[in-house]
Amino acid sequence: MSPVVHAGFRPAHRLRPLLAALCAAALTALGACSGASPEPPLAGAAIGGDFTLIDKQGKTVRAADFAGRYRVVYFGYTFCPDVCPLDVQHLMQGVHAFAKAQPALGAKLAPMFITIDPARDTPQVVGEFAANFGPELIGLTGTPAQVAAVAKSYAVFYQKGKETAPGAYLMDHSRAAFLMGPEGQPIAILPAEADGKAVAAELEKWVH
Repeated sequence: MSPVVHAGFRPAHRLRPLLAALCAAALTALGACSGASPEPPLAGAAIGGDFTLIDKQGKTVRAADFAGRYRVVYFGYTFCPDVCPLDVQHLMQGVHAFAKAQPALGAKLAPMFITIDPARDTPQVVGEFAANFGPELIGLTGTPAQVAAVAKSYAVFYQKGKETAPGAYLMDHSRAAFLMGPEGQPIAILPAEADGKAVAAELEKWVH
């Protein structure tokens, strides 16, 4: 989101973002010259952590089950009419492209779809949804309390919309795809809203 510039600001104030950008660019160039690796955008963020959810077979799944693997985490719901399927499609196109170019590194990825609509998204439903995008995608659901806990740990907002008929409603939710490291550390937001090529490029940048 672009910052709002108020008419009452003096020109010097308007120059500060430009000066900050120039300084950041200079520091980035210095790091590149020295061979230093750039710091991940989400480094140090209080995002993620352990969770307890349920997979398509009804088995309990915990974050620790993916230790040593990079996790691609997307929150959505299977009854979503447009945004969620498109985002997941882009994510998995990126995962597949990256895995094709880098098979060994691609094997380290654990992409997962976590529903924020557990009332309708049963284990079977999330499993069938995930299968549409590739066998690698792990569909996860849980009790309302389990889903609320993992969403909170990722700072994900969601809210049930008004029912237009019994069981017919939309879910309002934040739109983000997280790349988490082998130790569960937050690394970056993947550009799922763009396309698979953009997602693959971001994976190329951070998965090693």
